[in-house]
Amino acid sequence: MLLPTLFGVGMVAAAARGADGPALAVAACALIAVPIGWWLRSAAVAAVLLAVATIALADPAPMFTAVAGLCAAGYLALHHGAGRTTVPTALFAVGFAVTAATVVALPVALPWLPLAAPLVLLGALLAALWPYLALVSSRSVPAGADRDTAHRIR
Repeated sequence: MLLPTLFGVGMVAAAARGADGPALAVAACALIAVPIGWWLRSAAVAAVLLAVATIALADPAPMFTAVAGLCAAGYLALHHGAGRTTVPTALFAVGFAVTAATVVALPVALPWLPLAAPLVLLGALLAALWPYLALVSSRSVPAGADRDTAHRIR
């Protein structure tokens, strides 16, 4: 349980960078919730949510926010995976953190970009759900029908 705890402490430390007042109190609560997550899984999730609240109150630099997010993903993945995680999980967490940090670091002044973002997110959602949507449409085939019959029915 040492590695998930290190990720949890790193998450809180990155989120609390430059925190004062109420943000520091929320960060302290998150730090207390990290080891309690050993016994209660919901406390691990609460620690991450408290770290998000700390970020909202403290407004740290974007790179610290990316580090906090990466540590949060590592903390939850390792904590709920009993100290182990899969390579795809780690790769996607690091890839998302690098992408987010790159987007924040590069100054882009495109006035139409906020208008395109919802369409890109909708496309990503549909791409992620596509295999499940194909399963739903294949279930509408009558029982006992083979693939050729199902293809002709549609």
